[in-house]
Amino acid sequence: MATIRYTVPGLERGDAEQVVALLQNRLHALNDLQLTLKHVHWNVVGPNFIAVHEMLDPQVDSVRGMVDDVAERIATLGGSPDGTPGALVRDRTWDDYSIGRDEAIAHLGALDLVYTGVITDHRTQIEKLETLDPVTQDMLIAQSGELEQFQWFVRAHLESSDGSLRSADSGTEADAADAAR
Repeated sequence: MATIRYTVPGLERGDAEQVVALLQNRLHALNDLQLTLKHVHWNVVGPNFIAVHEMLDPQVDSVRGMVDDVAERIATLGGSPDGTPGALVRDRTWDDYSIGRDEAIAHLGALDLVYTGVITDHRTQIEKLETLDPVTQDMLIAQSGELEQFQWFVRAHLESSDGSLRSADSGTEADAADAAR
């Protein structure tokens, strides 16, 4: 990461560098999420195809907006957002989405785990930003609320009448996809 030469008023450069690093990770996660959602959109099949296919496009659009917001916040803080595919693959700490062409319910089981990972990481960063940068914290809080709603849309397909999730105890996307079937 390049040294930050300036930042917003009231934020020390060292703090801005920490926030930029944190946001770069979120940029990668959100870029990965929007690509994963589009991958599912293209590869979902079965009786619930159209419902899931059409549910995902607004999520993709919204997450793409989040990507832009995060990248622009990095730039506002004096950093340089790195949104290249190579940087994402090099820097991410999670595995690539593992489900190809499959039934809607299988993808939804796997997507539930994807959303859990992104939301959990967002919440961790929100805590770190409490005293570091409340403006960036506010942005991630708003994004988390929207991501949680998208996960609820996914989970509604996986939930039984007693409120349990078919894929609740799954540790991998493949396990979640199998449990959701």
